[in-house]
Amino acid sequence: MKYYNVVEKFVSINGEGQRSGELAVFIRLAKCNLRCNYCDTMWANEENVGATPMTKEDIYNYILDTKIKNVTLTGGEPLLDVEVKDLMEYIVKDRSLFLEIETNGSIDLNLFRLDVKNLSFTMDYKGPSSEMEEFMSMKNFETISELDTVKFVVGDYKDLLKAKGIIEKYDLIDRCSVYFSSIYKKIELDEIVEFMKNFNLNGVRLQLQMHKFIWGNKQGV
Repeated sequence: MKYYNVVEKFVSINGEGQRSGELAVFIRLAKCNLRCNYCDTMWANEENVGATPMTKEDIYNYILDTKIKNVTLTGGEPLLDVEVKDLMEYIVKDRSLFLEIETNGSIDLNLFRLDVKNLSFTMDYKGPSSEMEEFMSMKNFETISELDTVKFVVGDYKDLLKAKGIIEKYDLIDRCSVYFSSIYKKIELDEIVEFMKNFNLNGVRLQLQMHKFIWGNKQGV
């Protein structure tokens, strides 16, 4: 029997992405293959994090108990374990649920794609300031779908310029949802807006991490 290492599960609002502001049930899995210098969930990657082993049935039953329809599978990096696909399949069989996978951009999403409409990937692109840009899987931009979101995590002007280049190279505006997500307290929000104005970035959305403005860097929210 397969067990998934769950470090956190809770109900809150979705703080970012296409369904921001809506209620969601979060399932956070342990471990990550990156070490971004601004990471706000580094605790979930520690060896002694104290994860709770749960089967796919355990996780699904917890979701049902919450009576919440939006489900966010996050981490760490939830796609490090290839068997997470089994968990995804188990959840999306329930067409009343909508499953969002939050992934850090380093994993080949084609290994996890399912032919369903109630699944989306919210994929980060870690810019130069993260010190993790070299690990980004660029092949994902070739197969990104209209259900998906690309979230450019930006901390300075150099990150914004890199994002602009990728948006244009892969014609992302017409293929998926595109967001600029500021690193918390690392870049002024008006600087991002001015950048968007200066380059006429129609179709790009500025995203605020709503949960941080409400609760700060707390767990379980």
